[in-house]
Amino acid sequence: MQMEKKDIRALSKEQLRNFFVENGDKAFRGNQVYEWLWSKGAHSFEDMTNVAKATRSMLENNFVINHIKVDTMQKSSDGTVKNAVRLHDGLVVESVLIPTETRTTACVSSQVGCSLDCNFCATARLKRMRNLEPGEIYDQVLAIDKESRLYYNHPLSNIVFMGMGEPLMNYNNVIKAIDMITSEEGLGMSPKRIMVSTSGIPKMIKKMADDDVKFKLAVSLHSAIDETRARIMPFSKNFPLKDLREALEYWYKKTKSKVSYEYVVWKGINDDKASVDALVKFCKYVPCKVNLIEYNPIDDGEFQQASEESIMAYIKALENIGVVVKVRRSRGKDIDAACGQLANKEA
Repeated sequence: MQMEKKDIRALSKEQLRNFFVENGDKAFRGNQVYEWLWSKGAHSFEDMTNVAKATRSMLENNFVINHIKVDTMQKSSDGTVKNAVRLHDGLVVESVLIPTETRTTACVSSQVGCSLDCNFCATARLKRMRNLEPGEIYDQVLAIDKESRLYYNHPLSNIVFMGMGEPLMNYNNVIKAIDMITSEEGLGMSPKRIMVSTSGIPKMIKKMADDDVKFKLAVSLHSAIDETRARIMPFSKNFPLKDLREALEYWYKKTKSKVSYEYVVWKGINDDKASVDALVKFCKYVPCKVNLIEYNPIDDGEFQQASEESIMAYIKALENIGVVVKVRRSRGKDIDAACGQLANKEA
């Protein structure tokens, strides 16, 4: 039985160099191939035009490049671009390019489906099938960078991990992908332009702080009352707010990096004064900013967008304590470009 070939992008540069030495070639060939794989984004060994044909054949015999393919691309009237991304095994995830006048943001996926059970989220209705590999996450960013250059004449400026999946439940692969995105041998992007959004897993937030990551942290909060949050995000019963608070205090103490709270206000769920007061109190624990997000209903069920008056009550209360608040309006409505947990939003 023929053994399944390994994705060459799972090898480090040093492992690639060793592979060539072991096969009677020079170590520098590993550097050459590594550059093709990452900074040049080669989709096949045939793309590696300055590598000898015999060497390309040897690579073909030993490895594969499990690159993504943008299956369908939809462009909204507001400039938002939604990609349906097909993976090497036929599974599909989504990524979205969100433009503004000054920048373009990539919203990328980290898992196929999601293992969490947020009741308002379309992705949660898909069972988690697998984690994305670092190269598959990187490829989404590379594809959107090309679209940004094509449609907006400048490179991608920001990345948010707010697509399909919970990034902290695919932690190692997400970190490896970010390492390549920020490496000069990859895309050379600043980690300060990357935001990882989590539904709030305390031990993993602490691990990020201990690992001294340089990217930004966002938390999908949606309520600062345990009972209400459990109604919205049932899994959060395992991660009470006091544990999340402690993890965020630890994060800020170690990183000195503000936390962003992603917060959708729903009619009849968290649009009352008690919910506003609870969020105001929670925002006093660590320096933060709040993104109030317009909700795109996924059906006619219990989760419906709250009134403008309710949104204004939050804004007024938060600004009174000096918290920066932004309202994120949904993007790409005409192409149904919902990105993962929430409606499309800017970084």
